[in-house]
Amino acid sequence: MFEHGPHEVLRRYREPRDTAREVAAMEHARSHGYPVPAARALNDTDIVMERAEGPTMLGDMMLNPWRMQRHAVTLAILLDRLHAITAPDWLPSPLGEGTALLHLDLHPENVILTQHGPAVIDWPNAARGPGAADVAHTWVVLACSLPPKDPLKRVVALGGRRLFLALFLRNYSRAELRAHLRAVADYRAVDRTLPLGELESIRRVVDRNRP
Repeated sequence: MFEHGPHEVLRRYREPRDTAREVAAMEHARSHGYPVPAARALNDTDIVMERAEGPTMLGDMMLNPWRMQRHAVTLAILLDRLHAITAPDWLPSPLGEGTALLHLDLHPENVILTQHGPAVIDWPNAARGPGAADVAHTWVVLACSLPPKDPLKRVVALGGRRLFLALFLRNYSRAELRAHLRAVADYRAVDRTLPLGELESIRRVVDRNRP
């Protein structure tokens, strides 16, 4: 991420990708009133976005852990608002049939807390499908991302993550989400950048939560 004038940032990917589709998905969500920065694609590696000023939801929780419950509810509201938007037909459907607009990476590091409210960033995985699958994806990311290696930070991170996940999942029917965990695990397994430890953690979550 780089500075790009007083009110914008430049996101540059290391490898070429369909930045036009990513921006089109963002603009589709924004046209329906969803809190996402305005964006435009410059080429197949560069996207210019409106600057969203503020801490991430994760950063704010680390400094103010008493806000964890509020943030868990906010994250659920953001997902529900997104899934109320009908996705365009040209988006892929990697997690099954459905009409909802999916983010497929909506977690506290991808929510910026601006003075105007939360803004959702990082849309390369935008898709079409069942909203519950997107929530299940957030469940897997929250449960399985590898914690810091430092022993003390690891204990704190794992404890905080478990509590936040429990607060977040209170907003949903776990039975409904469990039906999508296997598809989410298969989808995540395709990502060759994930460390082996995270893939093993995903497998354990799926095994413990068979529908």
